[in-house]
Amino acid sequence: MKTILSEKLPRILKNKKRLESKLNVKITHRGKEVFIQGKPTDEYTAGEIIDALNFGFPFSTVMLIKEEDFIFEVLNIKDYTKRRDLKRIRARIIGKKGKTLQTLHQLTKCYFELKDNLVGIICSPEFLESGQEATISIIHGAKQSNVYSFLEKHQVKPIVDLGLKE
Repeated sequence: MKTILSEKLPRILKNKKRLESKLNVKITHRGKEVFIQGKPTDEYTAGEIIDALNFGFPFSTVMLIKEEDFIFEVLNIKDYTKRRDLKRIRARIIGKKGKTLQTLHQLTKCYFELKDNLVGIICSPEFLESGQEATISIIHGAKQSNVYSFLEKHQVKPIVDLGLKE
């Protein structure tokens, strides 16, 4: 049994039936604690999905973790900068009217979400490194246009499935 502390319990309860049916787990709650019961692999996946829901990702994006073997990763902005004006750094990541995040999504094929001083990334394992590098470059102060051109020059080739996956 896995236990997760949830800040956004209503989001989980609203999607509880769908989560239980798609993830093959039993979800119960008491207070802000969410309990997951099932096979260990299913519990791990459900834990990742509930963490991503708590982070603020939409339900459709979160379900990609189960359906397409995506990864959920969190970067702490404070780990990559000593600057005190974190509000400005968050603004640089978001961009004007969300344009930077949208462009990063198109170039890296990753889904981004900001919460406090954390950046959440959901993407395929082969695109994770480019998504992290782009975000870290913007945190360090690189111009967005330079990050975009770097991503365009170093596009990751998708891995071809040879039918070995189950």
